[in-house]
Amino acid sequence: MKVSKSNGLFNDYSQQSSDWTWLCFSLSIFVLPLFPTLGTVGLLIIIIKSGQDNLRKIIANRHNQALAILSILFIVSSALAEQPKDAWLGLANFLPFFLLFAALKPLIRHPVQLKQLSWLLILPSLPIVVLGFGQLFAGWYTLPLVKSILGWKLVAQGVPTGRMSAVFNYTNFLAIYLAIAFSLALGLWLDTWQAWRKNPASKKSQILSLLTIILLADISGLILTSSRNAWGLAAISFMAYVAYMGWRWLIYGVSSAATAILWASFAPNLGGTQLRKVVPSFFWARLSDRDYQRPVETLRITLWEFCWDLIKQRPLFGWGLRNFTPLYEAKTNFWFGHPHNLFLMLGAETGIIAVLLIICIVGSIMAQGVKLLLDWSTDDSRLIFFSYLVTFTCCILFNLFDVTIFDLRVNVIGWVLLSAISGVITAKQSAKA
Repeated sequence: MKVSKSNGLFNDYSQQSSDWTWLCFSLSIFVLPLFPTLGTVGLLIIIIKSGQDNLRKIIANRHNQALAILSILFIVSSALAEQPKDAWLGLANFLPFFLLFAALKPLIRHPVQLKQLSWLLILPSLPIVVLGFGQLFAGWYTLPLVKSILGWKLVAQGVPTGRMSAVFNYTNFLAIYLAIAFSLALGLWLDTWQAWRKNPASKKSQILSLLTIILLADISGLILTSSRNAWGLAAISFMAYVAYMGWRWLIYGVSSAATAILWASFAPNLGGTQLRKVVPSFFWARLSDRDYQRPVETLRITLWEFCWDLIKQRPLFGWGLRNFTPLYEAKTNFWFGHPHNLFLMLGAETGIIAVLLIICIVGSIMAQGVKLLLDWSTDDSRLIFFSYLVTFTCCILFNLFDVTIFDLRVNVIGWVLLSAISGVITAKQSAKA
């Protein structure tokens, strides 16, 4: 694969390749958030093409072999499921993405590709947030015909009402997408800022301006999703970058602000009442859940306890994918889509062996990624690789309190991030061999 630089906005960020598969992949990822059907078709082509060109490498890769075993476990679980039809349908949330992961690893090998991929992932966030603002403050909505063409609809006032959801069918999916975009954009901003400091006369200031606009848009969108998980992830990713840059004064400042907000939210009788006069009520009221009266059936602790009971009853192969909802409804007479924890859900639906295997697969890739980061010989692209580790870690943390696999776009982006990390690791290891 040939790597060269291009002029214009993406100077020093662009990966130009004679291989049309990279161009097809780039276009597919870029259009995916706003045109999911078109993006999915492009990625399907990539899976087929990469499978033809790299079949032996794909089969020989240990992570792919582990995913093949995991697929078998999922299939066995579906065959033994309480409601097999739902379980077979649930495989669509996993097996195609395993193939995507395997297909992309031979394609994403150079750190410079990570920079372009970051741009492709963050640029759509700007129009998406604009649509979200229109949704909340101007009552924008899409007609049914538009939904059939684009694959999404804009609902006036958001879903649920009062919370930005934009092109996603629920606010939490927008929240994790914006958290991903924010983390990657912050990595690009810092990388560009470092280059600009070395050469202030360069055109990096224009790129910094664009990245600043994107960051402000992503932060605004994150706030208006009212997603506590996403707020926490944005703070964690920001602190990770601050620690990486060694800015201790900023660590102290952000930690103090976060402490004040949490104190105002959860300790009103210990001085928090006074802090509530300073901290905007929008934050402490949402964090403390003051404005919500939730039925006990919707509480995470209730959902997690139910999952744990299911795991104890069927520890080996679980109850089958997508079986949590009918089982929970049968027990409580209350419909709920998922238990707000991906790993407990998989443990209940596919068994302990399967969930431990996927934890080992992801954990080994991330551990190798951290080792590679520590051994990185130069500063070139090191920050960008770090941004991928931080961003995917945020995806993992978000799934401890929610489940993102039910949105195709977010699911795709998560597997793309993991395959990008793994692809660069494999390439670096091959270069040393």
